Amino acid sequence: MTSNDETGWLRAILTAPVYDVARTTPLEHAPGLSKRLGNTIWLKREDLQPVFSFKLRGAYNRMRQLSGEERARGVVAVSAGNHAQGVAFSAAQLGINALIPSCAALNATPWA
Repeated sequence: MTSNDETGWLRAILTAPVYDVARTTPLEHAPGLSKRLGNTIWLKREDLQPVFSFKLRGAYNRMRQLSGEERARGVVAVSAGNHAQGVAFSAAQLGINALIPSCAALNATPWA
């Protein structure tokens, strides 16, 4: 994609391999917020992803680019939040071992 390509970025997004695991989520009009702010506000519903966050997209995209040797070594994610969930989900989908250390003092995820 060149800097002069005005639609290439959209084509790259719509054909990205992240859609192997990520859902195409809707935009939802937020009438109350729109009225309060005096503008039209739309919310991108990434909370509808399998891990409730857009973080899945980056984790999966990066992990699917790992070489066979890198995949065999596995991955480590030091995160207590959405990124760790994206890495864990992606690892499971790609058959890659993942280690995600967690502090024992952390609460369980609210939807578990």
